[in-house]
Amino acid sequence: MSLKEEFITLLKEDETFRYAVAGFLGLEEILKRLDRNEQELVRLREDMVKGFELMNRHINALGARWGLMSEESFRDALRGLLGRELDLWAERWVYSDVEGCVYGYPSMVEVDVALHDEKTILIEVSSHVRASDVAAFKRKAEFYEKVTGKKPSRLLMVTPYAEDDAKEACGRIGVELYTKV
Repeated sequence: MSLKEEFITLLKEDETFRYAVAGFLGLEEILKRLDRNEQELVRLREDMVKGFELMNRHINALGARWGLMSEESFRDALRGLLGRELDLWAERWVYSDVEGCVYGYPSMVEVDVALHDEKTILIEVSSHVRASDVAAFKRKAEFYEKVTGKKPSRLLMVTPYAEDDAKEACGRIGVELYTKV
């Protein structure tokens, strides 16, 4: 009798052997299915992480866009108020910093400027201010003086939110901070 015939005979005649083989075959199938499910869960989890990352980028982009729109609206209102009510001339000053004085590399530098007679006031409007922003604003003021020959009499930063280290930096380098306006 061949091995195959003997195996079939044992399956037909030996109940214990038959149950052992059936259990073995069933257990192996269950383990295979569990492995497939685990792989699918890993792919579902990866998709969820990618989805959350994409959603986070979209939310950040919207927040940044809203911040920029709010800053621009506030700048326009400030210019109008300064010009009409306080007889100050306000403008946005933009200049090419080819030597990289402000940011350490060549870039365009912009700052809001209010002028009256001999007074020059530089104003930085931002939706969020960090200590690094304060330092950059100070370098902008120094660059403005270098280019125009006019030393700003006041430096003002206007923001709804300033980090604690930014508040400290403003105090140390003489920048007036107007926050939560």
